[in-house]
Amino acid sequence: MQIKAIQIAKPGPPSVMKWKSIDLPKPVRGEVTVRHTSIGFNFIDCNHRAGRYPLEMPTGIGSEAAGVIEATGPGVKELKVGQRVVYIGKVGSYSEAQNVPSNICVPIPRDISDEQAAATHLKGMTVEMLLERVHKTKKGDVLLMHSAAGGVGLMLCQWANSLGATVIGTASTAGKCKQILAAGGHYAIDTSRQDVVKRIMRLTKNKGVDVIYDPVGKDTWETSLACLKDRGLLASFGGASGPVPMVNLNEPRFMGRAPFIVRASLFNYCASSEDRKLSSKRVFSMIRSGKITLKINQRYSLSEAMKLHKDVESRKLTGISMLVP
Repeated sequence: MQIKAIQIAKPGPPSVMKWKSIDLPKPVRGEVTVRHTSIGFNFIDCNHRAGRYPLEMPTGIGSEAAGVIEATGPGVKELKVGQRVVYIGKVGSYSEAQNVPSNICVPIPRDISDEQAAATHLKGMTVEMLLERVHKTKKGDVLLMHSAAGGVGLMLCQWANSLGATVIGTASTAGKCKQILAAGGHYAIDTSRQDVVKRIMRLTKNKGVDVIYDPVGKDTWETSLACLKDRGLLASFGGASGPVPMVNLNEPRFMGRAPFIVRASLFNYCASSEDRKLSSKRVFSMIRSGKITLKINQRYSLSEAMKLHKDVESRKLTGISMLVP
């Protein structure tokens, strides 16, 4: 059948994304056809589009969506036509529909909307990974989250606060800092006016923080290392500003402070169907309990994906952005 989708012939700026009609074949063995009702935006989409995380071209784009199953391929038994599901991991979600491996689809509970599911599946499971598995967050932990006014950051502030941790967030404007505080962050550091390291050391009485969550990469790497306490954990889970520098663990600062450094990847932590179901169950539970309150700050029509990417990269946006088919 014919559908409309965003397609890319080569990596580059947002202008390489084209709104096209394409053929969607019937699902093959182990696949289902999902008609999208709500599509999540994540910064990894920009990395795919720009070629920082290379994809085979030409390609679709986007890795997260919710919708209704329209068809099932041979061998699919657990999912049925008409069932609502959400998925991450199959590139091409910027489309009206997509054929998706059935084992990456998670059924959406009755009391969770499609938009809630698509807004939180990747972001929420990323937060669950960081706070529950990369580091088992406990009461009294002091956490630093870079770019905390984004979708993951604002959700992490709420989740970590509910666990009894002290949350410090960084952002590039005073307005974004207000959003961090409103989401449960205890302190917000405006990087356009404040020295992050000095502020962290004042807040922690020169001890440094227990854990740092860093989706930025290159531009925050040295700052993160300077803010970490002895034997603290630095979890890098993205590279919005570029890859982190090469690390020489024999440098005095590493030898003397003995930090733990991890590259946390959701596609590793949620590689199995069982892990995805467990993680999504925890996310749905946090939404249901009210410990996480979702606010969709921006909605764009699917055909406006280029504008969404431009606005994201100009740093105009905060919180969660969605594409509407």
